[in-house]
Amino acid sequence: MKAVLKKVVTFLRQETVLVAAIILAVVSMCIVPPDRAYADYIDWETICLLFSLMAVMKGFQRAGLFSFLAGKLLKKANTSLKVCAVLAFLPFVLSMLITNDVALITFVPFGLIVLKRAGLQKLSIHVVVLQTIAANLGSMMTPMGNPQNLYLYNISGMSFGELMLTMLPYGALAAVMLTGSLFLTRSEAVTEVGTDEKLGNAFRLGWPAVAFVLAVLSLFNLIPSPILAACMLVFLLIADRDSLKKVDYSLLITFIALFIFIGNIGRIPEFRSFLSGILEGRVMIMGVALSQIISNVPAALLLTGFTSEWKEILIGVNLGGLGTLIASMASLISYKAIAKEYPNAKGKYILRFTIFNVAFLGVLIGLYYLIAAL
Repeated sequence: MKAVLKKVVTFLRQETVLVAAIILAVVSMCIVPPDRAYADYIDWETICLLFSLMAVMKGFQRAGLFSFLAGKLLKKANTSLKVCAVLAFLPFVLSMLITNDVALITFVPFGLIVLKRAGLQKLSIHVVVLQTIAANLGSMMTPMGNPQNLYLYNISGMSFGELMLTMLPYGALAAVMLTGSLFLTRSEAVTEVGTDEKLGNAFRLGWPAVAFVLAVLSLFNLIPSPILAACMLVFLLIADRDSLKKVDYSLLITFIALFIFIGNIGRIPEFRSFLSGILEGRVMIMGVALSQIISNVPAALLLTGFTSEWKEILIGVNLGGLGTLIASMASLISYKAIAKEYPNAKGKYILRFTIFNVAFLGVLIGLYYLIAAL
């Protein structure tokens, strides 16, 4: 009995957003009983494309591609500043293609190993904080960078270029701020810290590469995403079940539950009128504020139910990934890695994480209002 209870508690801690989304969906179903309108709630295009992209990234990850690239770059790093720069900018750049959570799952544990090998453990908290900010800000630059972007890209009708240009000023300033943050620690010489990570075989690398190209074609509406997802599912069932098992199904279920919740509350006239009134002229800042409480993916889904100011939502929920530890659920990946490796440093990490996130958030919000005033 105790073992079962422990597993339940662990699940609730690990999947808090999923559990909350399911509860909200069930409660809303009691208010608005299921009917034919439910069929229109769920954006299956987003669900199918998200599944396909997650499967592709798990394939690349299992093939060791990202760690291999990182190892090659680190062979040229002969100072602590260069090591930290590589470790911080890898998730910033690659999260545009592989999503922020995959970037952190890959590069945070890898970074901790590299820092330990180089005798730079004292920089671990600083580097992981910057890696987390980098992944959350780099991922905002492309539709496939994070789940909320993929959803907004599908629902809004924005072009690939339009979304990127909308977020470009914030991404550029974020890169400058990340560079400046690297100089907050004194640089020192280090011995070679490059790693000899091995790549998977041709099949391990080949199928994710082909699937990624197909996913990009689907992003440009050249391949229907349900067909892509169905083909991906059949292929993985036959050829790579391990990658299939590692897809984040909890995120997919969270999306579906939130679609149901938002669809239902959108049919309650009083609530719709109330929320629409609050959002009038405040969409971006409400996106930031809601993200701090419920994280930016649910915030994006909630806001799209009550306003069509797509760019304001896009900017708000992406900048809103900064701030609290739950503003972007991907940030919890880094926290868990630090807590496991340095359990006595959890408080120090949260303090530094919060200071840096608030500073970055404040500057980027300032940029938004400066652009709006021009």
